[in-house]
Amino acid sequence: MNRSLRVRALLALAVLALSLYVAATVPLRLGLDLRGGTQIVLETRSTPAADADSAATDRTLEVLRGRIDALGVAEPTLVRSGDHRIIVELPGVQDPKKASDVLGRTAQLTFHPVLGVTHDGDDTSRPLPKRPGQRVLPDESGTPLRLGPASLTGEDVKEAAARFDQQGGAGWHVTVGFEGAGRAGWARLTGEAACQAPGDAARRVAIVLDDKVISSPQVDPSIACGTGIRDGATQITGSFGPEEARELCLLINGGALPVPVETVEQRTVGPTLGAQAITASAWAAVIGTALTSLFIIVVYRLLGALAVLALACYGLVSYAALAALGATLTLPGLAGFVLAIGMAVDANVLVFERAREEYAARRRPSIRSALTAGFRNAFSAIADSNITTLIAAALLFFLASGPVRGFGVTLGIGVLASMFSALVISRVLAEFAASRPGVRRRPRLTGIATTGAVRGRLTRRNLLLMRRPRRWLATSAAVLVLAGSGLAVRGVDLGVEFTGGRLIEYSTSSPVDPGRVRTALADAGFPRAVVQSSGDTGLTVRTDPLTAAEEGEVTSTLREVAGPADKVRDELIGPSLGKELRRGALIALAVALGAQFVYLAARFRWVLGSAAVVALVHDVVLLLGVFAWLGKPVDGVFLAALLTVIGYSVNDSVVLFDRVRELDGRGPGSPFSGVVNQAILQTLPRTVNTGMGAAFMLTALAVLGGSSLTDFALALLIGLAVGTYSSVFTAAPVAIGLHARSRREKPAPEGAAVTT
Repeated sequence: MNRSLRVRALLALAVLALSLYVAATVPLRLGLDLRGGTQIVLETRSTPAADADSAATDRTLEVLRGRIDALGVAEPTLVRSGDHRIIVELPGVQDPKKASDVLGRTAQLTFHPVLGVTHDGDDTSRPLPKRPGQRVLPDESGTPLRLGPASLTGEDVKEAAARFDQQGGAGWHVTVGFEGAGRAGWARLTGEAACQAPGDAARRVAIVLDDKVISSPQVDPSIACGTGIRDGATQITGSFGPEEARELCLLINGGALPVPVETVEQRTVGPTLGAQAITASAWAAVIGTALTSLFIIVVYRLLGALAVLALACYGLVSYAALAALGATLTLPGLAGFVLAIGMAVDANVLVFERAREEYAARRRPSIRSALTAGFRNAFSAIADSNITTLIAAALLFFLASGPVRGFGVTLGIGVLASMFSALVISRVLAEFAASRPGVRRRPRLTGIATTGAVRGRLTRRNLLLMRRPRRWLATSAAVLVLAGSGLAVRGVDLGVEFTGGRLIEYSTSSPVDPGRVRTALADAGFPRAVVQSSGDTGLTVRTDPLTAAEEGEVTSTLREVAGPADKVRDELIGPSLGKELRRGALIALAVALGAQFVYLAARFRWVLGSAAVVALVHDVVLLLGVFAWLGKPVDGVFLAALLTVIGYSVNDSVVLFDRVRELDGRGPGSPFSGVVNQAILQTLPRTVNTGMGAAFMLTALAVLGGSSLTDFALALLIGLAVGTYSSVFTAAPVAIGLHARSRREKPAPEGAAVTT
């Protein structure tokens, strides 16, 4: 074993040992769409008295943390996002309304002297100021009270406790204790009230929570005028149930929010749906990986088996990296792993195909020398394709938000892990196997001593694919027009994430006709509700934003038509947030494409870089058009799939143009169309083998992945086919045309022979 191989082996062993330790000791955080629970995004709002800056948002977060701790939620997560948003994740919480009510209430607790009852005719439907500092609020029975300025606030409260009076029969009440200046303030307030005659409204003290009188007790006749209650304690009584008493206690102890908050996003995923997504993803991954591994082993034999082992190491390294960084794996994040798995397989296929070429071209070939040349010659294509993907992943992380940002994180980690797997682990295993005497005596066992079925057929037939490049461009343009007409006729059905609104998914006991449900909802007052099937026994209802009462009406209407139905997913996106997510996704996508163009232009000249970007735009429009014709929603999961397709397409174009650059450098002055044609024939075996390996994985995902992954897998399968086609029959003809224009040459005449 030479020195470089020993260094790579030690590095691989160190990374694998560390990854194994992290994987065994650090659990991976699953997103709520995989484990079930509620996510609430709150946005702080400025008031005339306080600005909702980052400091106020931080203070608000700490108050909310205290409230959530009091709720008893296991492993809650609270993080600040930007200067005005707080993301709250509550695993296992299936009642988002209760959680949102507790989190969103400002809990402004104040104590007021009661000045009297208002005269008849006063407006009591809202707070009505009489004189500076005074206002009118109805008491518990609806009688309007005129209140003086607040004497105490919630900041003067030491603690509150919910108690049940078993002896006195008063039921549940909340005891409030004051501290510091609050003790003297409470004594002064009750002492002034005690100076009024018993039964007089002015002998009462009003306790107000969020502009609502929750209790207005009379000061006990035993309290002397001017003395008041000096022990710094009182009781809030009323028609409390146990939950109401505990919630009031929670709000008082949690304190007032520095600034008001508004719920701009709310997602709830039932534990059943999350468990189904995990199980379905696991089965799809196992079966898809098994089929892909079998295919690689059949094609590349011993080296294919070693590549499969390296692929397993990739899974371990990427899992450990996600766990160590504390990243959260969500459903769209799985797209990043799918792309990274495809790139890990592709890097091995690239190396093995280059090694086959080297072995066939040498007079006295050896497996080890062919492998060494294969890794050396394939490195530039592997590096360029991975760097363009890393650029896109980094830009998505910094410019996008929500699921798109999570996709960027998992994609970046997966790409780095795949490069390490292909260039270090695979190389160590392959070179070690190639140095064994038994392997040297039986070179065909390795799988690179033969050219392979695809390369053999291409060599015998000597196809002239680029003899008529304009015909391929015309075909691409026709397909593009057909797909684009779907965008014009049907339009893009943007999901709730990008438009705002409410999306509820139900699981029914038997299949239900969406049309019947749609008609029933229209009759119930929801004419704009969009009802679609989701799997065999699933329905999704998408509407404008709904109140809790309207959501209940939608659910009851659906159950009248469909029978028993369980709510398994509930998403609420505010219009402003939907617009922001849509704008951020478009900006991230545009900047990612622009950055990839700059990199490709710098590496391959502007002709090839422009051709690659044209192919990307072709793929994006085509995939959007297909989804428009199918009536599928364009949401965060689709966007992750679209970005994955872009990654595949860039990868294919980079591999092709890397070979074009290599061949053009060997024979300057050769007809460019001939160079491109030869590059296509030499890289087509890699394209076919990589595409077949990815297709096995995606087909398993589409068939076994369940309703939550079907659209995602469908988009990837379509994109895989489109990306493979466009890199050869769109990018290559465009490059030929641009090259001819840049050199002021005329393209080869239609039907002329092309030298290969």
